[in-house]
Amino acid sequence: MNEVGEVVLGIDLGTTATKVVAVDAAYRPVSTVERPAPLRSGRGGEAVHAPATVLAGVADALRESTERCARLGLTVRGLSFSAALHTLLALDASGEPLTPALSWADTRAADIARRLRAERGEALHRATGTPVHPMAPLAKLAWFAAHEPELFRRTATWCGMKDYVLSRFTGRLVTDLSCASATGLLDIHTGDWHGPALEAAGVRAERLPELVPPTTTFPLLPGPAAEFGLPAGLPVVAGAGDGPLANLAVGATAPATAALSLGTSGALRVVRDRPGVDDRCRVFCYLLADGLWVLGGAVSNAGVVAQWAAESFGGVDVADLLKEAAGIEPGSEGLTALPHLLGERAPWWDPDARGALIGLRHGHGRAHMTRAMIEGVGQQLALVRDSVAAAGAPIASVRATGGALRSSLWAEIVAAALDMPLEITDDTGGSGFGAALLGWRALGTVSHLSALPADVWTRPHRTVSPDPVAVRRMAQTRPRMERCYELLRDLSA
Repeated sequence: MNEVGEVVLGIDLGTTATKVVAVDAAYRPVSTVERPAPLRSGRGGEAVHAPATVLAGVADALRESTERCARLGLTVRGLSFSAALHTLLALDASGEPLTPALSWADTRAADIARRLRAERGEALHRATGTPVHPMAPLAKLAWFAAHEPELFRRTATWCGMKDYVLSRFTGRLVTDLSCASATGLLDIHTGDWHGPALEAAGVRAERLPELVPPTTTFPLLPGPAAEFGLPAGLPVVAGAGDGPLANLAVGATAPATAALSLGTSGALRVVRDRPGVDDRCRVFCYLLADGLWVLGGAVSNAGVVAQWAAESFGGVDVADLLKEAAGIEPGSEGLTALPHLLGERAPWWDPDARGALIGLRHGHGRAHMTRAMIEGVGQQLALVRDSVAAAGAPIASVRATGGALRSSLWAEIVAAALDMPLEITDDTGGSGFGAALLGWRALGTVSHLSALPADVWTRPHRTVSPDPVAVRRMAQTRPRMERCYELLRDLSA
């Protein structure tokens, strides 16, 4: 039985920050502590974290969180982890890092991913649920084998960033099945490493961590326990990936209820009770826990397109530019945009995708171009929605979070593109909150994630309904956008 004065700490290892979210026995977030996790970018597409820096940030945030809980008279019942998907680092035989931790944003494996995708991309995608893309550890491992052969031979174990941090807390090096399902190496239909994917990556199963369910618990080691003022043996939950846990965090785990996040980039995900992707391999499929699978896609370009427009049109303020764009009629007077400034992920999974403005005339100005770019992002999310439906998971409602949605223009355009209301909710800790809920589940307070009470999740603070005129115009131009992408891809090849 839950005690009122108890909390689980959800530790979220994000791309740019680490968050520790304390969630009490009534499943309410009571404290959030955040520390930066600097992402170093370099030549050739490098995007990495220093493991020691991430570990120090986790320790600092966890220490402050436990101190806050002590001041509030709250007892920590357990720790539970969330992490950005697709990370990879090499460890030596003693468990020390040989490399930085490559993030999902590291694109050095683009050439290898391109080759693998052409040779056997669909077969690998269907088996593993992970697109063959530079973000995936599958491609990163093949890159190390080709470009760092001596390092590749010296590596005792390849793991994710969360696996490394968890090993420092528990002495066990394991990979939870949620994060493993996003490596491109796991057979999502059998729950074991996929032989053809391992062969493509050039790695043997014994050089990967042990696989465990997300709700698996391990005892906290005495050393870390003393450092954080926690009891030795405290349950530490293996945890899951940040995308699946984001669905849990906003209450989008029921069938046909999608979670939409919209910040610099974006994602649309829906939960169902079986693995699998669509026939055209446009969506990913990652495990949450308890037999629940998340289907969807991430788009690389969302809020970044408005920032780019503001910088490109003479350094105008983003908010002022959005006001100008709001004065343009839906459809941007015939201007169509491919908003692929950073390549694109779903549903194309094409790091080489190019941005474009099609139909540009003398009467178009910066407001038209800005609105067209935002409409392009909405169209991309609608294509993800269509791909999810083709995989057998239709969407009937959307719970949305993210900084871009503070803009009424962004919210109205996305609602129109999806042709359904957006239920916009507050971010109450994001994936860290989801990790803590998973932690309470692992501790046995509920029998299944679907058994969490409905009042866990806050009600939407506003609902944005689609404008029928905008819905019609965007639906009419979506096939044109798809065709423009295909033509530009062929011209750029």
